Amino acid sequence: MLAQVTSGAVLGVDAYLVRVEVDVTSGLPGMSVVGLPEGAVREGRERVTAALHNGGHPLPPRRVTINLAPADVRKDGSAFDLPIALGLLAATGVVPLEALAGHCFVGELGLDGELRPVRGVLPLAARCVAEGIRTLVVPAANGAEGAVVDGLSVLPARCLAEVVAHLTGRSRLAPLATTVSDAPTYPSLDLDLADVQGQEHAKRAVEVAAAGAHNLLFLGPPGSGKSMLARRIAGILPPLTRAEALEVTKVHSVAGRLRPGEALVRSRPFRAPHHTISDVGLVGGGSVPRPGEASLAHHGVLFLDELPEFRRVVLEALRQPLEDGTVHIGRARMAVVYPARFMLVAAMNPCPCGFHGSGDARCTCHRGMVERYLGRVSGPLLDRIDLHVEVPPVTPRQLGSAARGESSERVRERVVAARARQLARFAGRAGLFANAHMAPRDIREWCRLDEAGEALLRAAMQRLGLSARAYHRVLRLARTIADLQGVDRIAAVHVAEAIQYRSLDRLRLMPSAV
Repeated sequence: MLAQVTSGAVLGVDAYLVRVEVDVTSGLPGMSVVGLPEGAVREGRERVTAALHNGGHPLPPRRVTINLAPADVRKDGSAFDLPIALGLLAATGVVPLEALAGHCFVGELGLDGELRPVRGVLPLAARCVAEGIRTLVVPAANGAEGAVVDGLSVLPARCLAEVVAHLTGRSRLAPLATTVSDAPTYPSLDLDLADVQGQEHAKRAVEVAAAGAHNLLFLGPPGSGKSMLARRIAGILPPLTRAEALEVTKVHSVAGRLRPGEALVRSRPFRAPHHTISDVGLVGGGSVPRPGEASLAHHGVLFLDELPEFRRVVLEALRQPLEDGTVHIGRARMAVVYPARFMLVAAMNPCPCGFHGSGDARCTCHRGMVERYLGRVSGPLLDRIDLHVEVPPVTPRQLGSAARGESSERVRERVVAARARQLARFAGRAGLFANAHMAPRDIREWCRLDEAGEALLRAAMQRLGLSARAYHRVLRLARTIADLQGVDRIAAVHVAEAIQYRSLDRLRLMPSAV
């Protein structure tokens, strides 16, 4: 007998439906799976067989052929365990064939029949709605994630026996109703900007960067507060919009990073990988592609501490995501695209010992050592970082001061107001949430300068040797500074502040001045 069960798989952050065809015929007993199954799918034969046996449904001594269609796309993961088991039960007459119609099934089976969570339920739920399927059966731990999608009945189950009972009519699985609040969700303020003594210029740069989602580089000696500042950026970022939260949750769902029962990721991600990470770990990939840290930081912060210590090939892999906001991974049989619209925050020392240019006599690095050290970060990568901020050493007087600076909550109020202006400006433009994401045509429309601003920017391009990319980044920064002040017109004073954040464009030519 032939049975067909609808399931699904994920390619990149999007899902596609898979038809699981199970044929049970007379012949030499055995089970084969075709349709380009990867290791986890092939191993599923043993899990399914044991789960059926322990659930009181041992397979008859027949020849079993399982096809996963479309057969020309590789299938990976354990999510096909449940549909294969149900296909076997339907082909042997335990489950009515008509009961499977209109349903999509995913889930990993334990040897005792327990249903365990799988990756990619959120994009699969969206695909089910698009394809006209109105019922999705998932492991209980994935229920809240799938129920986020409107127009879909999500049935969470704890074990195979519950699904069989539902399909045979002995009992019914209850649809899960998840109500996700649209109220703003802010991160914890355990890390407060008020804890950072001094560094007023750097704090201002942090505010500007957060207000426009701009990339930011801190350069200064050890102990000056670079990491402290970077780790407090998440506390001043605005809450995720509903559209942003869905995009972030899709990535984390595909990567298997959602907590059991978690419906939506509501806080902006903050990822801080170690400098020993590989290029695949940072931007994604592998024989079976998976999202990397850049995609896990989508709509959040990717913090790279000790930037020159990262391998050159790893840093260069960031150039395309920083420019396009996506990661393209090509393989012989597939090509996937992961979103990677993150805010890059990096920190580095000015030389190998860390004290060059700080007025500290402890620096033992000669000019050649400094040039080689700074050369580990390429010019094209620096060109893609909007703000270059020098962080000087903190004086003993500043450290001993009892005065506290402005709190993250106060700064966040201004950042949220600036982002609100941007969202209103970009209304109707899909994927455009902040000034840093503006394309050249958007810059021409919303970053017009007066005569004084134009003259100032032209002079800066000549003196600093700014590239065309850096020119556009100055305009984006000026737009953000004007938004922080609540004005529509970009003035020369906004351009002047934006230009000062590009002063380190000269460090390649004058490393001794760093």
